[in-house]
Amino acid sequence: MKNEIGNFKRTILKPVCILSTIAFSAFGTSLCEAQEQQPSTPVIDPNDNPKIDKEIVDALNKRYGVHPGFRSNHAKGIVVEGSFTATPEAAALSKSPLFTGAKLPVTVRFSDAGGLPHVPDAAALAKPYGMSIKFHLPNGVDSDIVLNSLKFFTVATPEDFRDLQLAAATSPPGEPRSPQFEAFLKSHPSVEKANATLGTPASFADEQYNGLDAFVFINKAGQKQAFRYIIAPEKIVHLSKADASKQSADYLMEELPQRLANGPVIFHIKAQLAAPGDQTKDATQPWPNDRKVVDLGTVTISKTVADSDALQKKLLFTPGRLTEGIELSDDPLIPARDGSYAVSFKQRSAAPKPTRAAAKTNQPPPPGP
Repeated sequence: MKNEIGNFKRTILKPVCILSTIAFSAFGTSLCEAQEQQPSTPVIDPNDNPKIDKEIVDALNKRYGVHPGFRSNHAKGIVVEGSFTATPEAAALSKSPLFTGAKLPVTVRFSDAGGLPHVPDAAALAKPYGMSIKFHLPNGVDSDIVLNSLKFFTVATPEDFRDLQLAAATSPPGEPRSPQFEAFLKSHPSVEKANATLGTPASFADEQYNGLDAFVFINKAGQKQAFRYIIAPEKIVHLSKADASKQSADYLMEELPQRLANGPVIFHIKAQLAAPGDQTKDATQPWPNDRKVVDLGTVTISKTVADSDALQKKLLFTPGRLTEGIELSDDPLIPARDGSYAVSFKQRSAAPKPTRAAAKTNQPPPPGP
């Protein structure tokens, strides 16, 4: 199998101060609420380039402005809780403790794209929509999956992602695209090609989220299988352009708690498996649709948290926070995502976080497309 996987491995373990609570909640006995969990620990990757990590965050801040206490990207979001139960098919693919079949508590964050905490949920700047899952294992270890609603990514390298933000920052709000931005889009046709796959969901619960980076499963026999995550809802519901224009600015944030009050929301975590010869290095290149897809298990979201804004400041979701049985591929975006998320986390943790409503009073107009 020619998957350009590379030789780097790791298992990321994160100590959590409420270990007993997380362990007991896996068996249905919760001693305190998830919003009391401590801040996450950044993932340190030996292949990371700290210089590009900071440049990515600086570029996002240049595009969207600096908003103390908020993420530099996917600033607006909502946190919910639930559980995950794996299928037997998942255990055959990977020896990860995620896939033992035990019911694991999860913390999930849905979000709008961009660094504007007040962005209207149906706006073009709010896409792609994000879904991040933090799995709480009984021994106090956490593992994350971080996805968005693109079918494939806009660029293939950390440097290109930085330059995309810098180019977009040169387009003043409400005006035609700048020559710099047009030149970047022309030299990187994957940007508009990827963005063309986006829709406007009726609910966060009605969208499919895709793991754009490849990872590698390892089973008990030591066999390796490259894959990409897919998180599929019970049904996908996208709004027409006319219907999307009628939605309130916070319609996605408001609809999800209302939906959960009437019952749980279900997603299926799936893995699209690479075939021999499929590359794993370039997130702009999707694998053919005929590749095998395996159902790994069910996420059941049952409730929102009491203070979503406060918990969001404490939480750090990073795609490289892995367990035994799941390894990195050779995709260069993963170390840069881990590193830049850590930079943003440090910055937002250093300042008190205002509410989204308060942030609206101190925001520049949205940048260009």
